[in-house]
Amino acid sequence: MGSELVEMGKRPPENDENTTGVQNTGPDAHTSGSVSTQTLGSFNAPSNACCFCWCCCCSCSCLTVRSAKEERIMTTISEEQEEADINQMPPLTLEEVRAWGESFERLIKSAQGRARFQQFLKTEFSEENLNFWLVCESLKKETNKTTVEQTVKQIFEDYISVLSPKEVSLDSRVREVINRNMQEPSSCTFDEAQQQIYMLMQRDSYPRYMNSSMYAELIQSLEEPTES
Repeated sequence: MGSELVEMGKRPPENDENTTGVQNTGPDAHTSGSVSTQTLGSFNAPSNACCFCWCCCCSCSCLTVRSAKEERIMTTISEEQEEADINQMPPLTLEEVRAWGESFERLIKSAQGRARFQQFLKTEFSEENLNFWLVCESLKKETNKTTVEQTVKQIFEDYISVLSPKEVSLDSRVREVINRNMQEPSSCTFDEAQQQIYMLMQRDSYPRYMNSSMYAELIQSLEEPTES
């Protein structure tokens, strides 16, 4: 039996009594001997089994381990709301595009407006601001408690954690509010943070977009057919 296990690339148990699935209780118990079905189950536990250790330092290792499925969920949320194919949206009109210049609210409420604004934000490497605002809007519409808790965790990891490359810029007061809210995650966990990012885009990015060549060229492209 020992030779067969060696040939198959498996390590034979040190003692026959360990073959029952009972593990050693010493410090190396998790890395030696056979692994029981229960232990394997714990290794494959869903991501929401992680503790809610939302500390300011964000040093918990659970924040750094993300499954491919979780990454796809967050990417899908963003893409479905603001990175949809512009060509599949209703045709733009000159009136609508000019209305974006009246207020930031008019721009961000327009699907076309969000998509065009996102294109501009990418040139400034600040697209995470709009993505964060959008996922917060999606979170507000969710009613399932388990889904809310999972989504809150994902948003925290993607946009709040200092370990994330997509971290949005928030002041210390708002971060403290978030840390308190994380004790009981809800669809309103990021309300203050979302408002702060909204104001940041309205104050900084929106005026630059209105004065950009991208916006001017879009206006021109819609005026030309009318003049011909």
